[in-house]
Amino acid sequence: MDFETVMQELEALGKERSKKMYISNGAHEPLFGVATGAMKPIAKKIKKNQQLAEELYATGNYDAMYFAGIIADPKAMTESDFERWIDGAYFYMLSDYVVAVTLSESDIAQEVSDKWIASGDELKMSAGWSCYCWLLGNRKDKDFSESKISNMLDMVKSSIHDSPGRTKSAMNNFLSTVGISYLPLHEKAIETAKETGVVELKRDNKKTSFLNAYENIQKEMDRGRIGFKRKYVRC
Repeated sequence: MDFETVMQELEALGKERSKKMYISNGAHEPLFGVATGAMKPIAKKIKKNQQLAEELYATGNYDAMYFAGIIADPKAMTESDFERWIDGAYFYMLSDYVVAVTLSESDIAQEVSDKWIASGDELKMSAGWSCYCWLLGNRKDKDFSESKISNMLDMVKSSIHDSPGRTKSAMNNFLSTVGISYLPLHEKAIETAKETGVVELKRDNKKTSFLNAYENIQKEMDRGRIGFKRKYVRC
């Protein structure tokens, strides 16, 4: 399936309701408004195709960029490729759910994420923290340095309240994910979440929301889901 055919099929799947929802979350034109589930039949036909993924991502069309993440071959992507993708990710649904997800299936995921977390750029930091969430929720605990994750928990505790909005949200998710999916630091994550407390998230044109990692961890504990790992990251 070539580029033109994919774009035509995505356009045909567009819904005005989805388009409005994506725009309310920060997307802008061009976009079609395709529900992510509706993309699966096309993805099954293509499977992985990095060249096509690059063509689609370069369009700046939100739906094409999202679909690019589904068919990308993360292990074929270099650090410079991921840097190009994060530079093109203009809002959090691209940085955290396309770029971070794709990066999490690569062999350089932690290395690149560490650089983004240290970058000072809101969406890069958000993508870096989000990538660790995808990693911790999918890979075995032994794949991570316990001291490194512990230091990251300390970083969350000391800086989350002063971080930019999207970074703040991703850091809160990281805190919850460690508490739920990374058993070696489950207890420390709980204590850190207690000390961090409620995190206020102000958003343009939307009501302020309040994030509570401690409550999130407790809910999963009550459901018996501590140690939970996803079988797959991408759909």
